[in-house]
Amino acid sequence: MSNDPSNRRPVFRIVLFLVCAILVFLALNTLYSFTNTLHQLDVIELDRDQWQRPSDVLRALDLREGNTVVDLGAGSGYFALKLSPAVGKGGRVLAVDLRKLSLFFLWTRALLGGRRNVHVMIGEEDNPRLPTGSVDAVLICNTYHEFSHPEVILKDVYQSLHGGGRLVVVDRTPRPTETDNSHEVPRSVVEGNLRETGFEIVSQDDHFIDRPVNGQGNDLWWLLIARKP
Repeated sequence: MSNDPSNRRPVFRIVLFLVCAILVFLALNTLYSFTNTLHQLDVIELDRDQWQRPSDVLRALDLREGNTVVDLGAGSGYFALKLSPAVGKGGRVLAVDLRKLSLFFLWTRALLGGRRNVHVMIGEEDNPRLPTGSVDAVLICNTYHEFSHPEVILKDVYQSLHGGGRLVVVDRTPRPTETDNSHEVPRSVVEGNLRETGFEIVSQDDHFIDRPVNGQGNDLWWLLIARKP
């Protein structure tokens, strides 16, 4: 039997070619999945624009050019990307979430859109890692019901705001026909939490969003505006 290395070269080249082909296929498949997810996010958010009332939420935050605003529970960036132009190039949007994958998509979208004032921050369950005393406004939309210890989070939010800084909370009202209310929270409960933390209530709207959902009753959202004295 011949041990000539030249006899092994064709086999080696075939194996190398197959490995490279597999790697290229995996890379292209990953790229396709990534771009498809970005497209799906755009589609979902266009639909969300029709009922979420984002312009009214931003108005409630009372933002100015150069402000620092926190989107606590930013996800893939629905509000963070809208907050970016509201504070301008001299401002900052601190987009905080626990989910690294969601924040990666947000970071990518901000990069592609030239939103350089959006800063992605990975928080912890009981520590959003906010700067102290330098924040102008905080938005918590569709996230408050997920807090395991809201009093701890609110304390950090309170300390992050300067005097007169605003906190806007938007969330769902529990439906009386549903037994699982883990994704909903009464406005009155949140208001009590805010007052205990030291916030002053500026205004509230128990019917901020009221839309029918496939014959299952109305999807009712409330909005609460508070300030740090």
